[in-house]
Amino acid sequence: MLRLTELKLPLDHADDALRPAIVQRLGIADNDLLTFSVFKRSYDARKKYGDMPFIYTIDCEVKDEAALLARLSDDKHVGPAPDITYKPVGKAETPLDERPIVVGFGPCGIFAALILAQAGLRPIVLERGKEVRQRTKDTWGLWRKNVLDPESNVQFGEGGAGTFSDGKLYSQIKDPHHHGRKVLQEFVKAGAPDEILYVSKPHIGTFRLTGVVATMREEIKALGGEVRFQERVSDLLIEDGQLTGVVLENGEQLLSRHVVLALGHSSRDTFRMLHARGVYLEAKPFSVGFRIEHPQSLIDRARLGKYADHPKLGAADYKLVHHASNGRSVYSFCMCPGGTVVAATSEPERVVTNGMSQYSRNERNANAGIVVGITPEQDYPGGPLAGVELQERLESHAYVLGGRNYEAPGQLVGDFIKGKPSTALGEVQPSYKPGVKLGDLAPSLPDFAIEAIREALPAFGKQIKGFDLADAVLTGIETRTSSPVRITRGDDLQSLNLKGLYPAGEGAGYAGGILSAGVDGIRVAEAVAKDMLGLNR
Repeated sequence: MLRLTELKLPLDHADDALRPAIVQRLGIADNDLLTFSVFKRSYDARKKYGDMPFIYTIDCEVKDEAALLARLSDDKHVGPAPDITYKPVGKAETPLDERPIVVGFGPCGIFAALILAQAGLRPIVLERGKEVRQRTKDTWGLWRKNVLDPESNVQFGEGGAGTFSDGKLYSQIKDPHHHGRKVLQEFVKAGAPDEILYVSKPHIGTFRLTGVVATMREEIKALGGEVRFQERVSDLLIEDGQLTGVVLENGEQLLSRHVVLALGHSSRDTFRMLHARGVYLEAKPFSVGFRIEHPQSLIDRARLGKYADHPKLGAADYKLVHHASNGRSVYSFCMCPGGTVVAATSEPERVVTNGMSQYSRNERNANAGIVVGITPEQDYPGGPLAGVELQERLESHAYVLGGRNYEAPGQLVGDFIKGKPSTALGEVQPSYKPGVKLGDLAPSLPDFAIEAIREALPAFGKQIKGFDLADAVLTGIETRTSSPVRITRGDDLQSLNLKGLYPAGEGAGYAGGILSAGVDGIRVAEAVAKDMLGLNR
């Protein structure tokens, strides 16, 4: 199999244009090209005022591959295709007496459970929230009726926090074993669109992701796994530094010497339980800020120029960074083209925002987090849970600023930059439900964060024309950008001081987003499988 890179075709090329382009590029006869598939398709937004081609990476099978490689040995865009097939670590020939436990059923827990099930190890999954369709109804209860279910919401339930997001499936993690490809392939197998295998920035979107997650759950069960909802782990069973099982909130004990802890970044009660039981934790950096909303058409024009609204490109996105004069870094986070700002709290009398898009990305506004990085050394000293406590204080104050009814505090960008409260909306209508209460956002975050964001917005306006639009809306607050805690693990992927506990995913501080969480779930599941199958001996 050969890989051909940097093959360029016009955006409006015909559906059958790829084959002749490949044949011409390789200098071969048409019948010498046996098969081909698109590995990646991207475009260069910097070409928005000239020709903007699609750029393809193609895997193909040809006659006499060795001769072709020899002829094109100096061509850096032609070479052998890497082997990206997933290679299982092993499989139980007969059912083992012990069953591994997976705590949490977000992307990390789903893939950990799937890999363990495919290895014949019959995992038991414990998810504190509800199955995805009931969870969706509960989440709408907050958005439409101001009623919060603390165990079934944007943070907790089947699919994890990524279910109510843009469904982005790309990451900058190192992935030498191509586990990310396994994640994408399993999503497609479960009903995701095939294009996520090759577009440069794949996404699924909330409504499609719910069906995919439910299908994967049934696959895990068909392979011998068990998925139990509304089961919260309240304690651990420990003997001489070895984990022997977990205790559920109802008092039931489940025994296992292999527990994957795939918590979300909002599992604060579980973080506290782990700390009380002596599991090694440390505070880690995260970021705080606001959601910003612009008309999606503004972003499309700024990013795509004359190609704005092109049906093959869809809604444009962006990624921005500004290093403020006070030493803080401000950056865009979790950009959601054609999406909405959502209420993302999991706790009573707190307000948190996040962003979400459907697969179509056809809502009126674009939104993104505009956040400031903070660190335990500089901003919240005081132990491993100090970041959790800071988040709680900020979110509780945002609840008060929003009117104590789950509305969020908001402010127009022009007013925010000038330091004056907003009293009326302009061109941009905020999408956050239950609603936005306009006022002054300055009291909602530390002074250094407000100062840095005020400086960053005009700077971003120089990179994307109109980004500092006076009528653009800021909605507060964004605090759950990542876990404020790391459940530190060693090279064997087990807790530093509790054998048998495998911290994994975003809540443990080892992932950030759906794809990286899924990849980490696979890595940890492989470590568990190797140990249970005796492959480490």
